Amino acid sequence: ALLDDLTPAERERAERIESVLPALADAAVEADRDGEFPRQHVATLGEAGLLGLVVPEEFGGLGGGLRDLVGACFAMGTVCPSTALAFFFHNSSASRGLLPLEAADAGLFDSHEEPEVRAFAQKLLTRMGEGRWMANFASESAKSSTAAIAISTEARRGSGPAGEPGWLIDGVKSFGCATGVADDYLVTAKLPGGDTAEHLAVFMVDRRSEGVGECARWDAIGMRATATHGITLENVFVPDDDSLAIPGAFVKMMQMSRGSFVGSQVAGTACYLGAAQAAHDFTMNHLRTSTFADSGKPIGTAPFQQQLIGELAMHLRTARQWLLGQLDLETSDPPKLPKPEVVANWRIAKGMVAEEGFAVAKCALKACGTSNTTFSGTVSRMYRDLTMGLVQAFPAERGRLDAAAAMVTGTESTQFGAAPTPNG
Repeated sequence: ALLDDLTPAERERAERIESVLPALADAAVEADRDGEFPRQHVATLGEAGLLGLVVPEEFGGLGGGLRDLVGACFAMGTVCPSTALAFFFHNSSASRGLLPLEAADAGLFDSHEEPEVRAFAQKLLTRMGEGRWMANFASESAKSSTAAIAISTEARRGSGPAGEPGWLIDGVKSFGCATGVADDYLVTAKLPGGDTAEHLAVFMVDRRSEGVGECARWDAIGMRATATHGITLENVFVPDDDSLAIPGAFVKMMQMSRGSFVGSQVAGTACYLGAAQAAHDFTMNHLRTSTFADSGKPIGTAPFQQQLIGELAMHLRTARQWLLGQLDLETSDPPKLPKPEVVANWRIAKGMVAEEGFAVAKCALKACGTSNTTFSGTVSRMYRDLTMGLVQAFPAERGRLDAAAAMVTGTESTQFGAAPTPNG
C-alpha cells in the first residue's frame, strides 16, 4: 500500500479498490498485447462504485478525495498501468465540477452567472456519481511556446436538430484516455473572440453525438490499453445545459486548485509509481526464488545482483518520497506552502517520479536477465509503460525549467491557452 495512515472512510474505499485488482490483473497481459482497453472494466469499476470515487456523496459518489485517487491509481498501476491511467483521466473530469462549485462558493461569479455554473457542475458530478464514464479531453497536437496545453478546438453558437440553443464544436483532440469507451467526452474548446485561457469553455459531449469520430489508432510502446487515440469533432452540437461557456469561468475554476493545472495531476503520476513498484516486487521475488545451478543459492546473493538490489531500493524510495511529498503539499490542512511553491514543487516532482520509476524498471531488466524479456512479461510491460511516464503531461526537463523560472520570476508559465486562429 502507498498510504498507511488511512481514515476509516478511506480504508473502506481502499477495500473497494483492492476488490477489483484481481480482475484488472487477469486482463492486463491480453490488453497490453492487443492494445485494447478491456471494456469489461467499465462494469467492474462501476459495480464497485469506483467511477464515483471522488464525487461527493450528495451527487451519488463515494465522497473520496485526492488521497483516495492517488492510492487507487497506485494500486491499479501495480497490476495494469493502462487501466490505472484511464481511470485517472475519468476521475480528473470531476475537477470540472468540483472546482466551479468551489469558485461559486468563493463568490467569484456574479448573480447571473452562478446558477449556470452550479447547474453544469452538479450535472457533471451527478453523471459520474451514477456510474457514467467521463473521458477528459483537453490536450491537442497544437503546440505553443507560452502555454503547456494549447487549445485550437473551437466552439460557436448554433442550434440543435429541434432548434434548441447551444454550441457547435469543431476540432481534434489528440490525447485523452477512453476514446470509444467512455459514455461522455469532456471537451475543452475556445470561444469566439480571443486566444487566452479567459476564452476557454468546457462541454459535455455524448460519445454517440452526430459528428463525433475517432482519430487513427496508434501503436504505442507502452500504456497500450488506454484508448488514447483521440477524437474528432465536426459540427458537433452541445446544448447549453451541457456547456460551461461563461467567459472567464475556466480561469476562475483553475484558481481554486491546490496544485498544477486543475488539480489531481499527482494521481496520474501515481500510476507510474505503481508500475515501478510492480517491477521492483517481481524482481525481488525472482532474485529470492531463482537459484544458481551449481551452488543452489538464490541469484540475489551474487555481488552484481546485490548492487542492483541496492539501486532498485534507492530509485523506488526516491520516487515514492517525491510523490508522497507532493501529495502532502496538496492535501495538508492548513496548507504548508503558498500555491506557486506547490506548483513549482509539482513540476519537479512529476519528473522525479517518472525518471526514478523508469530507473527502477531499467535495474529490473538488468537484474532479471534475458529470460525475463518476453514482451508480455512483467518486467517488459512495466519497462515499456514507464517510458510513457517520461513524456506524459510534460518531460522532466520542461518541468524543471518551468519550476526554475517560477522561482526566479515568481510567476508560473501559462498552463492553458487558446491557440491563435489562422491569420489571427
